[in-house]
Amino acid sequence: MDKSKYTILLVDDEEDILDFVGYNLRKEGFNVLTSLNGRDALKLAKTDTPHLILLDLMMPEMDGIETCQELKRFPELKDTIIVFFTARSEDFTQILGLDAGADDYITKPIKPSVLISKVNSLLRRIPVQEEDSKVFQAGDITIDREKYLITIDGKEIQLARKEFELLSILASKPGKVFSREDILMRVWDDDVVVGERTIDVHIRKIREKTATDHIKTIKGVGYKFDPR
Repeated sequence: MDKSKYTILLVDDEEDILDFVGYNLRKEGFNVLTSLNGRDALKLAKTDTPHLILLDLMMPEMDGIETCQELKRFPELKDTIIVFFTARSEDFTQILGLDAGADDYITKPIKPSVLISKVNSLLRRIPVQEEDSKVFQAGDITIDREKYLITIDGKEIQLARKEFELLSILASKPGKVFSREDILMRVWDDDVVVGERTIDVHIRKIREKTATDHIKTIKGVGYKFDPR
């Protein structure tokens, strides 16, 4: 398992727990995001699309149950695993969590080695990511990575290689916001020095050639693919 491919969101109103658990997960190679409350967690989850969310049950303002229910409404999180991570172990709290849409339940405190083992097991439930597939569908666009072919409503669209790679990366995770730095690294790597203006030009060409507005500009951050 390449742990660097996985993003885990920790949500807990106790900073000590976020620091301790986050440290142990990062040490294993995972990408870790943290939030002290449910409202901020919703924003992070929508922009970063974590693979796993460890969610505290008892939090002020918006508790874990309500946060979980809101998270389940996000279509971009359909493959995200949500696990309640709480000190309360009574059967009725577990039932409440599962009824809210959670996939599992972990009781605190837990030894780091046991937590890592549990996290590894949970992540194995995730289906193969679309970005690793040769052919996948994103809204009305079909992308064939092997043939470098874009099809929209049965009509083939010709894109330059970098345009194809850029669209393919964005469409592989609908709703996820990719920063300009991330796009430059993924599409151009270190083969040539390019500026952020290059991304804008490629985005404009993709929009013109596909005659769609699926690619949304997130001002000051980057771009995302909206299949609607």
